Amino acid sequence: MKRVLEKLSAERLSQEKALAAKLADLGQRGELKELDEIQEKVKSLLTRLEEIESQKKGKKGIFPPRPASPENKIFFQLTTELLRTLSAGFERQNKLLQHLGHDLREVAELLSAVGEARDREWDALGSNHVGMIFKSLEWRLEQVASECQEAKILLERFHFLRAKLEELLLALQELPRPEIKPIREVVATLRDWRYASFENRFRGSEEDVRRQLEAYAALFPRGGKVIDLGCGRGEMVEILREKGIEAYGVDLNESMITHCREKGLPCETADLIEALSSRPDNSLEGIFSSQVIEHLPRPVLELMLDLCYLKLSASGVLVLETVNPASVFALVQVYYLDPSHERPIHPQTLKFLLNTAGFEEVEIRYGAALEAERLRPLPGTDDKTTVLNQNIDLLNDLLFAPVNYAAIAWKQKPARKT
Repeated sequence: MKRVLEKLSAERLSQEKALAAKLADLGQRGELKELDEIQEKVKSLLTRLEEIESQKKGKKGIFPPRPASPENKIFFQLTTELLRTLSAGFERQNKLLQHLGHDLREVAELLSAVGEARDREWDALGSNHVGMIFKSLEWRLEQVASECQEAKILLERFHFLRAKLEELLLALQELPRPEIKPIREVVATLRDWRYASFENRFRGSEEDVRRQLEAYAALFPRGGKVIDLGCGRGEMVEILREKGIEAYGVDLNESMITHCREKGLPCETADLIEALSSRPDNSLEGIFSSQVIEHLPRPVLELMLDLCYLKLSASGVLVLETVNPASVFALVQVYYLDPSHERPIHPQTLKFLLNTAGFEEVEIRYGAALEAERLRPLPGTDDKTTVLNQNIDLLNDLLFAPVNYAAIAWKQKPARKT
């Protein structure tokens, strides 16, 4: 928007300069000076004719009875010159009026252009200010909604911790040596609440996350069992169950699991490795995990992929969504925002790990493009502009590649992908 405002301001200044130059040119025109000279000449001729007329000494008529006299010749010469001067003056005046009419039309057009340029600039300024106001209000509303959600979770955790502390106080009074486990449970609850609050503030609302995850639902067959590893607030479990898919979720964060259960979702607190290990082999039609694998150490990730292969049926599909480290924007604005991230995983690295785990086919699917953040190409088709635009395209691919990608792995090559 800053560039647009600068461009409109430059256009307005250019129109104002053109108008000022035209007005200055009008003030320096020589036509008016020529008319003044003609007027002075006419006055001089009239004065001389009046002098001759006064010398007729009372004779009647305009001309004396002797046309051939020297006085009459001078009189006729002056009269002729006067008429020619008047004719030249009228002709010059007509041309001046024509030029003046053309100049006035040009001035009117320049005034209109200046007015339009100012209107466009003011409209852009107004739109920019209004947009900033609405954006600020939208951000504030989102912040208030997030803080309300955090306050609700905090109040629930407060009541839970109060009960835990009361139990701990009773236990400390009865036991000669205090136990560490109840204290660890209280600390773990506090940690869970803090990360749940982080998710609510920075990942986005549940509606936004649902819209992002909706596209993956078509990959899972109806009637099959699907587990969501690291289900968080349960958005994907909710989407799948609405489509008639038997989905359930696991997560280590007690606060998030409590939120899922409040929505009536079949989610439980469990470690994802333990949850996978407890399932019979070939018993799942689908495994889903979003924004989880970047939290895992390398050995745990490899073990998880091996277990996913074992637990999926022959037609089963595994969907792993994570941050795209091939996007500088994603690394700076998303990945490093979360202090619990272990390491970013390149799409080709994840594809390699899935292939070596036994999956026969792996597809890398990227999320939505960052259109608003991308650098704009320059107008023009000359050689320099073409080279600059090619460099801009390369920068866009590096800086503003999609924030997320998903690795979609089939245990066996499907006959036809949906």
